[in-house]
Amino acid sequence: MRETLQKWWCILAFMLMLLRAESSFVDITYVQSAVAKGAVCLDGSPPAYHLDRGFGTGINNWLVHIEGGGWCNNVTTCLARKNNRLGSSKQMAKQIVFSGILSNKAKFNPDFYNWNRVKVRYCDGASFTGDVEAVNPVTKLHFRGARVFLAVMEDLLAKGMRNAENAILSGCSAGGLTAILHCDNFKALLPMGTKVKCFSDAGYFINTKDVSGAQHIEAFYHDVVTTHGSAKNLPRSCTLKMKPSLCFFPQYMAREIGTPLFIINAAYDSWQIKNILAPGVADPHGLWHNCKTDIVKCSVSQLQVMQGFRLEFLKALNGLGPSRSRGYFINSCYAHCQTEMQETWFRSDSPKLNDKTIARAVGDWFYDRSPFQRGDCPYPCDKTCHNRVFDPQEHSLE
Repeated sequence: MRETLQKWWCILAFMLMLLRAESSFVDITYVQSAVAKGAVCLDGSPPAYHLDRGFGTGINNWLVHIEGGGWCNNVTTCLARKNNRLGSSKQMAKQIVFSGILSNKAKFNPDFYNWNRVKVRYCDGASFTGDVEAVNPVTKLHFRGARVFLAVMEDLLAKGMRNAENAILSGCSAGGLTAILHCDNFKALLPMGTKVKCFSDAGYFINTKDVSGAQHIEAFYHDVVTTHGSAKNLPRSCTLKMKPSLCFFPQYMAREIGTPLFIINAAYDSWQIKNILAPGVADPHGLWHNCKTDIVKCSVSQLQVMQGFRLEFLKALNGLGPSRSRGYFINSCYAHCQTEMQETWFRSDSPKLNDKTIARAVGDWFYDRSPFQRGDCPYPCDKTCHNRVFDPQEHSLE
């Protein structure tokens, strides 16, 4: 027993050393001035971000990365977030690790290591789209995500982003959706001469039926948009043509984005498989539980359903139509968010398409060295994948 404990301590110590070697810790900044504007988290606390200053040739370049964390779709689920880091800056860690696309080391982040790198904390529950003036005196919930986005950007502009030569809005998961929804808004805040592009990592959530045949995610997004009063902050080019809640799906609104956009996604996105394709409500007997935990545990029939999901995903993506300015990195991994982790962003064993890591593909596309629009063969052909394995006790994010 003692030898086993010593072994685990050695492994833990090694992992911590590796983490410190590949990443850095960055302090939190609270936007106190936002409170007077009503730009606050769900609990009324000020928004926050972490900024690691650029240096050398990157001193006037800005990468603004939005944190992910799902959504809350009604008072009950928003109250559940109100007292944790996804609803209150009071509960956020004072320091967080910057790695992958946020790393400050050239060998881990070759194109953006010396930029001003920002991670914007996510505390509104609606991908920074909500804006309801009234605050219920009982719940004291504030639905002000759109105001938070603007207040944070204004703070960054005052800290030097107004002088940006190059700028990127990126994000992971719900933050990746934010990067799509706010891409043109972000560009509009910057000087005309700034080169602006957007990256969405695991933010291309699709509207498809779950395994029971229900439109689960469509109903969920409808409730998000209704609860947060998001309709007025979604692209009018979309809301004039269809229900506002459908404009929360990139497949219906991203075609109209004028700013160059790069979409990074796994075709078997693990969050979407777990929460869109086979959510708990559609699988009352837990037949999908083991499959969702580890893709190698999926039955032949479950893999067939997942292959169908991949085709639906590709159809939703192709529906945007051709565009020379867009980029794609769509691999066939069971993964979710691949830009923040060093192992999937840029390492010798990182996922590759056309022999390029995500970091190289994105960097080449941003700097116009070469375009990149690549998909992948169906699972399990891609041997470069880092497929996620989840804790069997882990609950859905919804």
